[in-house]
Amino acid sequence: MKEVELLAPAKDLETGICAINSGADAVYIGADNFGARVNAANSLDDIKKLVEYAHKFFVKIHVTINTIMSDSELEDAVKLINKLYEIGVDAIIVQDMGILQKAIEGKLAPIQLHMSTQCDNRSLEKAKFFDNVGASRVILARELSLNQIKNICKNTECEVETFIHGALCVSYSGQCYMSFANGGRSANRGKCAQPCRKKYSLIDEDGKILLKDKYLLSLKDFNASPHIKELLDAGVNSFKIEGRLKDNNYVKNVVLFYNNLLKRYSKRTSSGKVFCDFTPDINKTFNRQYTDYFLVLRNKCYNFLTPKSMGECIGKVTKVNKISIEVKTDKKLNPQDGICYAGLDGLDGFKINRTEGNLIYPNKMPKISIGTVLFRNYDFEYSKLLDKSAPIRKIGVNIEIHSDKIIATDEDNITVSVKIDSSEQSKNPQNMLNSYIKQFSKTGDSDFYILNIFSSTDPVPFLPVSKVNELRRNLLQKLTQERLNRYQRKVQKSLSYAKFPYSSSDYRANVMNTSALKFYENCGCKISEPALEKSGNIHTGAELMRCKHCLRYSANICSKKVNYNKRLFLVDENGKKYPLRFDCKNCEMVVLNGLK
Repeated sequence: MKEVELLAPAKDLETGICAINSGADAVYIGADNFGARVNAANSLDDIKKLVEYAHKFFVKIHVTINTIMSDSELEDAVKLINKLYEIGVDAIIVQDMGILQKAIEGKLAPIQLHMSTQCDNRSLEKAKFFDNVGASRVILARELSLNQIKNICKNTECEVETFIHGALCVSYSGQCYMSFANGGRSANRGKCAQPCRKKYSLIDEDGKILLKDKYLLSLKDFNASPHIKELLDAGVNSFKIEGRLKDNNYVKNVVLFYNNLLKRYSKRTSSGKVFCDFTPDINKTFNRQYTDYFLVLRNKCYNFLTPKSMGECIGKVTKVNKISIEVKTDKKLNPQDGICYAGLDGLDGFKINRTEGNLIYPNKMPKISIGTVLFRNYDFEYSKLLDKSAPIRKIGVNIEIHSDKIIATDEDNITVSVKIDSSEQSKNPQNMLNSYIKQFSKTGDSDFYILNIFSSTDPVPFLPVSKVNELRRNLLQKLTQERLNRYQRKVQKSLSYAKFPYSSSDYRANVMNTSALKFYENCGCKISEPALEKSGNIHTGAELMRCKHCLRYSANICSKKVNYNKRLFLVDENGKKYPLRFDCKNCEMVVLNGLK
């Protein structure tokens, strides 16, 4: 059975430990700079603490260094990366090609390099390029189908990582310039203002409004759980959950859900067993409704109604009274639950004051009609359960009790022993042995749980209970240290130049420093202009987004189905008009820079 990795997000040390305790095989976290989530930064000291906790369970720690940088910033990034290696970090996630250039020049510690989805890894050619360069891993674009993922896994030797859950960017990652063009906050610099979650209208060249004041670029959240077995069979090595800004309750619920799912089909790269007192349910945590995006077929991946969480569907309204609403549902509803629905002006909602059978008594009576579908975006009782729950992870260990020593062998066949420093014979050998067994059955707040306890036929010497407990503590501490000693961190192999898939590129190569420019040139790609973040020159007609989400398709005017040749425009709430271009051969939509 193949070993695979469940990769979880962490905004800080506490969330990282929560992810590990919930079953993550690896955790990705931001350092104090150069991460694509500027609001999820962490000190080296906290990252070191997370590394030390993780490595006891053979869990890996990846750090995001996935923004583009100026020359001076790149020098600082190299220093940071080398410090991360010193404190035991397993890999860094990178976007800027200048980092690859520094590695080739021998200025980088041999830390594994994972090519971020921000590198626009949406083709076999791009994945093979990074494979040929020598990168340890390629993180694929979210837009790929199962067949495309399978083809990449089959034709590359490096590890392949793919997203399986969380928020979706409407543009190919690394190719979105909308936020920078409208306020200077660059997604490639970790400061995206999320213009895709704003309202827009779709109009044609004659001014006809096809869709008005909707969240036309807002996608549902990704949920690949129905396709985990297919992704495993395709050859994926790492299964990634999005969400470095999410809280502990989100992380523990989602990570535990996928931990349980992956356990059915595969071996895991880390050790230990998760003990938990709740059943995970991803429908009860933050979601904008779910989609499997383009994994199998093109489907309704968008939610024009709202960019906010809608949660789980609970049923339809069957009757409206003066102070209550009757709903057909098989869900147990509770006071303080949050309910939402599609109102006349978008998403609306209320809290439940009390319930009687299928009757809901809202805190304020909404204007709602029979047949309206209700969603629960806040489950009060489940949230309380998550608040109280603290999943814990422990490593299985076998104990052998001998007359002169105690031996511990964990689930990874790592063995340590401690000597019994006593020659005093027990007056009641069986009672003494029972005392040893009883005390060694207690692992307390250590990182271990007992699988089995074996004892030899020789009588054990007398020890007071306090000394037996001390033996146990020393034995388990020694086993923890031996696990850390045995932890094997993979190192990055030497990099080399390889032929880039394209002979030239423009600002979309995101070149902001001379090292990145040198790397591209040595790979046979001529860069005609620097990153927009460096030049600031966003000309009219520049490509701001390239998306698999298509407004022609969602507005039912797909060129493959109807004859509709008028030019289309996206108009924001300030009246700025963005021309749209459609690459129907590849089923892609391009948002261009426009003028007011």
